[in-house]
Amino acid sequence: MKTLTQKFAAIAALSVFVAGTASAATTWDASHPRRAEVNHRLSNHDHRIHQEVREGELSRGEAMRLHRDDHQVRTEARLMASQNGGHITRQEDRALNQQENHVSRQIGP
Repeated sequence: MKTLTQKFAAIAALSVFVAGTASAATTWDASHPRRAEVNHRLSNHDHRIHQEVREGELSRGEAMRLHRDDHQVRTEARLMASQNGGHITRQEDRALNQQENHVSRQIGP
């Protein structure tokens, strides 16, 4: 009888854990408008960097540095979003935009 009670308690605890993680997973919003904007700009940067390398305006070393800077912005955006249930706050969005603007100016026109 005691083992049956322990098994039931373990199953109940496991189901609460699974339900908690499932609901947490649904709050992650990868398509939140501010996240989508950041991701779109980073994608645009990637395209522009490759274009500038093809045209000879950027060296491969400069392109690697710019990609590294963009990767750092993307990592920071993911960290910010993970702390806010998948969302980026307006203040965080402004900070990310400043960083993206800095990289964008380095890429060129």
